[in-house]
Amino acid sequence: MSFLDAPHLDPTSLAAVQRHLVTKAISEFAHERLLAPRPADAPGWTLESPDGRARYAFDAERLPLDHWAIDADTLTRTVDGEPAELDVQAFVIELAPLLGIPDQLLPVYLEELAATIQSSAWKWATPQPTVHDLVGAGYQEIEAAMTEGHPAFVANNGRVGYALDDYLAYAPETRSRVRLVWLAVRRSLSRLSLGAGLTEEDLYAGELDAAARAGFDDRLRGLGLDPGDYLLMPLHPWQWTAKVAVTFAPDVARRDLVPLGEGPDDYQAQQSIRTFFNVSSPHRHYVKTALAIQNMGFLRGLSPAYMGPTPAINDYVHDVVADDPTLAGCGFTVLRERAAIGYTGDVFHALAASHGVRSPQQKMLAALWRENPVPRLADGEQLATMAALLHRDAAGRSLVAALIEASGRSPRSWLASYLHAYVRPIVHCLLAHDLAFMPHGENLVLVLRDHVPVRAFMKDIGEEVAVMGDRPLPPDVARVRIEVTDAVKALALHTDVFDGVLRHLAAILHVDGVLPVEEFWAEVAACLRRHADDHPHLAAAGASYDLFREEFDHSCLNRLQLRNTLQMVDLTDQAESLMYAGVLTNPIAAYR
Repeated sequence: MSFLDAPHLDPTSLAAVQRHLVTKAISEFAHERLLAPRPADAPGWTLESPDGRARYAFDAERLPLDHWAIDADTLTRTVDGEPAELDVQAFVIELAPLLGIPDQLLPVYLEELAATIQSSAWKWATPQPTVHDLVGAGYQEIEAAMTEGHPAFVANNGRVGYALDDYLAYAPETRSRVRLVWLAVRRSLSRLSLGAGLTEEDLYAGELDAAARAGFDDRLRGLGLDPGDYLLMPLHPWQWTAKVAVTFAPDVARRDLVPLGEGPDDYQAQQSIRTFFNVSSPHRHYVKTALAIQNMGFLRGLSPAYMGPTPAINDYVHDVVADDPTLAGCGFTVLRERAAIGYTGDVFHALAASHGVRSPQQKMLAALWRENPVPRLADGEQLATMAALLHRDAAGRSLVAALIEASGRSPRSWLASYLHAYVRPIVHCLLAHDLAFMPHGENLVLVLRDHVPVRAFMKDIGEEVAVMGDRPLPPDVARVRIEVTDAVKALALHTDVFDGVLRHLAAILHVDGVLPVEEFWAEVAACLRRHADDHPHLAAAGASYDLFREEFDHSCLNRLQLRNTLQMVDLTDQAESLMYAGVLTNPIAAYR
């Protein structure tokens, strides 16, 4: 497909995408109690704009955790009493007084919606694998086939900053191969942090063959520079052309930054958009790069300041997890970020040092290397992003239902194995170690055997892990400590797992007739009870957290993005950035 004529942007694709996005917007905004649909005179629900001009009608089932399972085929819109096409941007404008988007940021949100429409239309118009194709597919085939993005966010595929040709070259769903650009960064103005037992020589020898490194050295010597004065940093190609070569032009001209050219390996972008899997040498590390595009409430940079202690934080978490017999029994492990690099020789860091001015430009030159799960697979095991469990194909069929069918297991038996691999470790880390992750679908890599999840890898540790207690921490790890109440601590399970992941999975299985929601949540409760029975010494911690409490605070994600579409939360104080909308009834409370 040529990017010059954009054939995917056609009325048929647009209509399908608009129906999906408006359905999702009503469902998630109603879940977060920004909108309040009312029962219709006939069976179904209605939603009106504050001025009364626009009216939406639909059928829906309300499930636990106030989840609105809307039948998209029944959704209609009228304006001034006349039938009107579904339009998610018009929907946001019509309901804007209820959504709380600041006027000056509304265009930013509308642009992220437009970019989400563009990418969704491409996926709709381009043939995609069916769920039956994916049941036996490889790790990267599954990764590239994901079409939805984050299950809760409406504007979840924004990538504002990419032109259409950039989208085709770098979006994970296009399955494009990418060669990273390598920079030499002046050693005295940079920091390379290494995990335990890893040396600089080992890192670079493992990621670049001898010929590539020799070529980079020759490039530096040809400019009259000493290779020993520089470190090597991988860079997204877009970041080089769109940002670094322009925004950091003085640094390049001073030879503080020296472009070395493309590396020899092909990579594939992951769902997180700025993380790459090495398809030429699948045993090598993932590479995560700074990427100054606006996507889902953030500019996707990487902070050199945050990169500094990242390997030490990962080593600490790895050691805690590896030394715990319960976690070993679940097969639960972390993918460590083994090395990180950041450049701070630019004027933007100088400005921060002299005047305390923080800016996005301070997060444009950093990268990290993360462990790869592929070398840890045993015969007969398959990898899949956990986001795949929420995936539907173009025909509306769910991958999780196809996996259950292919496994030959009962739905509840399959679910029990999944919960043992995912929920039991999260609960145990919380109760035994005051350790909380950000365990959403994209941050977990599942290991399946015979189409059943049997264990899991947790990733994205450095930026998103938290220790919620006063236990001793090494100095380099201290930044991950947060002081919060027990009720907020419990949200690491209630919000991040129950509401953020299991709510959506339960709805898919229920709507598809695979497993009723009552049985789903009964099995979740059984998973927690089994953990409690196996760990009586954690009873005091369990009582403090009270994971079976009747209700918990309703922490809302879209509210964060709508409040500030440029930066949803302060990453240095995420707990204080949260927004709440009353409470949710705990779906496992009835099974105490």
